[in-house]
Amino acid sequence: MKGIILAGGLGTRLRPLTLVTNKHLLPVYDRPMIYYPIECLRNAGMDEVLIVTGGEHAGDFLKLLRNGKHLGLKHLEYAYQEGEGGIADALKLAEEFADGGKVCVVLGDNIIEANIRKASGDFFTQRSGAKLLLKEVNDPERFGVPQFDDSGKITNILEKPQDPPSSFAVTGIYFYDADVFDICKTLKPSGRGELEITDVNNAYLKRGDLTYESLEGWWTDAGTFESLHHAAGLVATGGANKLDTDAAPANDQLNTTVKSS
Repeated sequence: MKGIILAGGLGTRLRPLTLVTNKHLLPVYDRPMIYYPIECLRNAGMDEVLIVTGGEHAGDFLKLLRNGKHLGLKHLEYAYQEGEGGIADALKLAEEFADGGKVCVVLGDNIIEANIRKASGDFFTQRSGAKLLLKEVNDPERFGVPQFDDSGKITNILEKPQDPPSSFAVTGIYFYDADVFDICKTLKPSGRGELEITDVNNAYLKRGDLTYESLEGWWTDAGTFESLHHAAGLVATGGANKLDTDAAPANDQLNTTVKSS
């Protein structure tokens, strides 16, 4: 299974910091934010990764990550998203990289305490469809929120509802089969003018092959000043495992692939 990290957007909620660099390159305690989703994928056994980014600071990723070898990656690709078409729009750029196989998609500002090995293994044996990772939170209205029936089955997923039907959030970690790219192509922009990942998940739900698991340990995004500060505090107390980020030799050649929409 291959990993996809979505690290685009303008980071407007973190201005003026994001006027000089991409949000996902900001520090979370002692590491750049982008290291954490890479760590998430590596800990689950994925060493082929595509990073989808955009904006005027996209080149900064190449300066930091190079070919990814020093982070334990076998292959690292970059794709450039023009404009802000939403998460599902960014995901469309990964179709060639996925090459007909299953993928794990991680939003670039998601940070977790534990790992996703079990969920990854479960999805590997899942015949088709998608798998979501959920987490109970105090502010579900900030996220996609699942609605459950009495048996615990998801019946609907609402995007940032004012009156959340549950206290669970759909975290920014998703598993999809290759059909996800065909689904993305059928979507229409939401009221925000974006292609919503919640619409992708509801399409799988309608098909009847959407599964979910609860994420162990803590989980947070880092897209606001408050959550960025909170994430740094969680990591500082020893919450997240570290990648081996020793600098590669100065003559380490770049062996990357860069694509654009």
